[in-house]
Amino acid sequence: MRAPLSLAALLGMALLLVAPVARAGLFDDTVAREQIANIKQDSEQKFDTVSKAQLELSTQILGLREEISRLNGEIETLRYENEQLKKRQQDLYLDLDSRLARFEGGSSASARPPGMTAPPSADPAAESRAYEEALNQFRASKYKEAAAAFIAFVNAYPDSDMAPNAQFWLGNAWYAQNRCQEAMEAQLALLQEWPDSSRAPDAMLVIANCQRDMKNRAAEQRTLKEIMTKYPDASVADEAKRRLGVR
Repeated sequence: MRAPLSLAALLGMALLLVAPVARAGLFDDTVAREQIANIKQDSEQKFDTVSKAQLELSTQILGLREEISRLNGEIETLRYENEQLKKRQQDLYLDLDSRLARFEGGSSASARPPGMTAPPSADPAAESRAYEEALNQFRASKYKEAAAAFIAFVNAYPDSDMAPNAQFWLGNAWYAQNRCQEAMEAQLALLQEWPDSSRAPDAMLVIANCQRDMKNRAAEQRTLKEIMTKYPDASVADEAKRRLGVR
């Protein structure tokens, strides 16, 4: 009969059985830690890559915003300069009208050719004053008052040499108030009543401007082409060509 194993022997055998399992567990923990470390490193790298991309994108967006702000500033500057240029041109135009009004007002009684049936103004000075006052209202951007003054002038002095000018500025006074229908009617009245006036091509350009503002592109193009055909030597013909893209 085999002798029973001693306690020490049993413990030794138990250790022999447990040791491989312990070593396997230790190996598994090491692998797991390495995998966790790898995953952490990979996540950190990806996070760094995303962070750098976001930073670059934010920098680009900031740069674009600054560029847009700069361009908006330039646009506003150009718009302001353009408005100032228009105002200076308008002031020069009005000043010329004022000078002509004073000249014509003082000489209209003697300037009419023999045989002209329309009577001269009874008071050339009053006629010139009325025209000048209407122009001053327009010059001061009091367009409503200017329109009323020009209407009064044309009604009071229909045969005046300055009547076509008054009718033209009446149309511009309506246009300045964004009342395109009245502006076109005023300029069409000028073209019908005084077709040979030096203001006729300018009146047609105002009509084209109204048609553009009213989004009637076809009508605008017809008017611009008519300006080029009827008034090829007028200064507004160049503007008509530019807007039509004609070289």
